[in-house]
Order: sequence, then structure tokens, then C-alpha cells
Amino acid sequence: MDDMPETLIERVAMMEGILVAAATGGSPDGHAYEILRRELLHDDEAKALLPAFVRTSRTLDAFWPYIKDRYGRYAERRAFIRESFTPLMDHLEGRNRSPGDAVVNDALASFDADGVHAVWTKALARRTADPEGAITVARTLLEAVCKHILDGLGIAYAPRDDLPKLYGAVARGLRLAPDQHREEPIHAILGGAMTLVNGLGTLRNRFSDAHADDPPTEERPRVRPSPRHASLAVNAAGAIATFLVETYQERGKP
Repeated sequence: MDDMPETLIERVAMMEGILVAAATGGSPDGHAYEILRRELLHDDEAKALLPAFVRTSRTLDAFWPYIKDRYGRYAERRAFIRESFTPLMDHLEGRNRSPGDAVVNDALASFDADGVHAVWTKALARRTADPEGAITVARTLLEAVCKHILDGLGIAYAPRDDLPKLYGAVARGLRLAPDQHREEPIHAILGGAMTLVNGLGTLRNRFSDAHADDPPTEERPRVRPSPRHASLAVNAAGAIATFLVETYQERGKP
């Protein structure tokens, strides 16, 4: 369509407006909705935060029964739709982002734009709106970085190797293992990085959605993470990933 907005945030706002019109007796453009939905579902930054009813409603005809049965008043429908789009709009407007996000973003985009960088984008998108998912993706990010570097170094690894084992192999391949350095400050920093990676695995097992189907017990109650837990995991994973990528790009390439 010639009149389709160019920027992502404008397209999201347009979709929100179309859905509000569809839910409140307006004259929505069903064709534009279908085009926008298709494009947003193929955008890694938007897909993770799109409202669930957008992902399941291929057309406005499919959306109408959902909103009609859920809310009877126009004001309620309008408020619900706008609230549902708030996490995505906040993300696109740059809210809840930290200054270090851009540094990690640039490093991972130059390293592997289609793979690793896409995982980082997903982690950022979930950090506030989906803390459990963000913690899972944080570990996935480090695993993806480690495997990509090991492939580049020609170092073999098993498909089932866990994150600590993958990181240990990368650290040794890049001379980042603590026992490869005698200087105490460097030894301490590299040891701390390894401890942090192990801690991310523990945090993920404790909080993440990877074990959402496991029933809670008295010994192991279900713990719901908050956005601050997700920020800790994502920011830590981003920092370690950037450190590995920059080291690899500086001296690790064969």
C-alpha cells in the first residue's frame, strides 16, 4: 500500500487505531490490518511484544468476536486495546532501556546480524513485559554467541553441551580462562565472568519459563521473576556476549 507508514512505531500505531475502530463501531481498513499484521509478525523487534489477539486474529472478522465477548462497552474495549499495545509502544519509544543497550546492540549486529543479534533483540523486547521469557532468552543469547565463536575457531562441541561448558571452551580458545593469566586483577576479572555465566544458568533454572510446566512443591515453590530480575539477566548476558565478541573480533579469528 502506498500510504503505509514508513517507521515501525507508526505502523504499530496504525494497527492499534485500526483495531480500536473495529471494536468501537468505526470503519476499519481490514486489508491494511492484514498487511500490517503480516509485516509485524516478521519483525523480530515487534513480534515478541505484539498483543496475543493480534497473533491469533488473522483478520478483523476473527478479532471481532474476541473483543465483543470480552468487553461490552466501547470505552472498555478502547482501554483494553491501548493497554495491550503499551509494552510494544514503550519499547519502540526507548523507555526502560539502559545506556549499555546500544553498545551491545552494535557489537552483536556486526558479529551476526541474522542470528545472535536477533536473539538480543528478543531479549530486550521481553525484558520488561515478559521477565520469564527474557531470562530464558538471556541464556540462549550466550549459548548462541559461544557456539558461533566455537564454529569460527574450529573447536568442536556436543549438541547437548550446557552453557558453562560452552563458555569454558570459548574462554580457553580466546585465552580468557582464569588459569591462562598470572596477573591477579585479570585473573579475578576473568574468574568473575565465569562465575557470572554459571550464575545465569542458576537464575534461569530458578526463574525462567523453561520449567513453567513443572508443578510447584513445598521445597521448590513457583517463583515469579520481576522486571528487575530480567534486567539483571539480560544486561549481564549482553555484557558477557559483547566481551566475547569483541575479543574474538580482535584476536580470535583464524
